[in-house]
Amino acid sequence: MDFDAWIWWLIGAVGLGIPLVLTAMPEFGMLSAGAVAGAVTAALGFGIVAQVVVFAVVSVALIAVVRPVAARHRDGRPQLATGIDALKGRQAVVLERVDGNGGRIKLAGEIWSARALDTGQSFEPGEQVDVVDIDGATAVVM
Repeated sequence: MDFDAWIWWLIGAVGLGIPLVLTAMPEFGMLSAGAVAGAVTAALGFGIVAQVVVFAVVSVALIAVVRPVAARHRDGRPQLATGIDALKGRQAVVLERVDGNGGRIKLAGEIWSARALDTGQSFEPGEQVDVVDIDGATAVVM
């Protein structure tokens, strides 16, 4: 059985696609796309040198262009704050006097124990405070 060159390129593309799926390394997908470009070049009747050059150019171009764009998108995603991290930076209302020793606030619809960040500072009922940290079950406010 005599295989044409384009079939070998497609077999190579599938072979490069397998590690892409197993390792989730996008570089294998870009090499696989380069192999498909080599297959198209072979199907159009170009020689082996042209096929290898097209494979190399397409693969390198995809890696050079797509990787930085993907990295920018991955790093630019906003982080989802959950749990106590979602409470930091929020405002609360003082229910009972809050000082360095303790007090009570209403934070995100719930009543929390609280203490002032600066031990010399105190907040009276009705004041708005900012939550700077959560220490166990106590909100640290300022």
